[in-house]
Amino acid sequence: MTVTRFAPSPTGYLHIGNLRTALFNWLIARKAGGTFILRLDDTDPERSRPEYADAIKEDLEWLGLTWDRVETQSARLDRYAETADRLRGMGRLYEAFETPQELEIKRRKQLNMGRPPVYDRAALALSEDERAALQQERGPGAWRFRLDHARIEWEDMILGPVSIDAASVSDPVLIRADGQVLYTLASVVDDTDMGVTHVVRGSDHVTNTATQIQIMAALGHGHPAFAHHSLLTGAQGEALSKRLGTLSLRDLRAQGVEPMALLSHMARLGSADPIELRHGHDELIEGFDIARFGAAPTKFDAADLIPLTHRLLAAAPLAAVADDVRAAGVPDDLAPAFWEVIRENVDTRADIGPWWTVLREGARPEIDPEDAEFVREALALLPEPPYGPEAWGDWTARVQEKTGRKGKKLFMPLRKALTGRARGPEMAAFMPLMQARPKL
Repeated sequence: MTVTRFAPSPTGYLHIGNLRTALFNWLIARKAGGTFILRLDDTDPERSRPEYADAIKEDLEWLGLTWDRVETQSARLDRYAETADRLRGMGRLYEAFETPQELEIKRRKQLNMGRPPVYDRAALALSEDERAALQQERGPGAWRFRLDHARIEWEDMILGPVSIDAASVSDPVLIRADGQVLYTLASVVDDTDMGVTHVVRGSDHVTNTATQIQIMAALGHGHPAFAHHSLLTGAQGEALSKRLGTLSLRDLRAQGVEPMALLSHMARLGSADPIELRHGHDELIEGFDIARFGAAPTKFDAADLIPLTHRLLAAAPLAAVADDVRAAGVPDDLAPAFWEVIRENVDTRADIGPWWTVLREGARPEIDPEDAEFVREALALLPEPPYGPEAWGDWTARVQEKTGRKGKKLFMPLRKALTGRARGPEMAAFMPLMQARPKL
């Protein structure tokens, strides 16, 4: 049974980088007919908030990324404590008392000497008396896992063969001095207890993966299959990490991005396959292959989501937008014709209402100075609504006959006068829906 998990911390809103991880894990589970776990990594009691946990679920539901069960790390603290005791008994977990300032001094000294900034394991050399004295002076210390200084290797589903020398990595802190269990330990316990078979996460976790593989081995467990996807950059290759807070999923939703447009984009972005608009989750699942993704930084531009949203809406039946059409005030009997006329001219659902406003109340004409007299003459020839199916052809023919204008010089000023826009629906279909003349 394939088991994957998405493990966000409920300390903020989901952003586009989180979505990549969630989507890949969801797709792997669904393609294999397996289990997808939503695991809330809420071991930080000060920063974790119930409202963020609720927002995470809301965002995933908006995207249709449903989970099979929810787990919370705060409910599993006893399991982490049991595992920590076991590691202590094996001599693999030791207490260290350095302050952040002392660690920074050590780090700078090592860098100045041209050495990697790796923890020097000074705590392992402490005598019982020295340890007791530090505990008395400073209180509890942080608990570090003692790595075996050997190469850690695995076959990554995206990166290929990975080999890391554990001697080049600091012994990771698993429990802070204040008692908070950190991700490295909690994730190991959860992944083994829950039978997780595949873990997909960002390439910034590669070192974490190496240390977690050793912790799992020390506890007598094998490890899941790992995949480390590339990190996102901005459209020009700039670092995106500082902007992720402005690329939350709820912000993209507020901008009118459609769920399937977003998922279609993210399910292919950074892969060897072209981005293609999908119209359902089954299509996403069928077309997904984790091996097609590369390790190079991946450019993301939120502006690319609007054309996909436009294409999705243009192909959508009335039933998919019925609530939005009704909310705009369109009568039910006119809704089918209205949607058929405007569907190719909406980028997001927010564009639906303004088109009905134009039809119901009349547009404020957009008139170029050189066309002012021409438009005045043309509107004098425009009868009062309602208009029949031949209204546009009849009116433009009369205007052409009176003014002598032809082609674009005839039709564009008239379109802009009736709709207030240079682009829009076919006027022959649009005009019969008009309920008011332009506002002059």
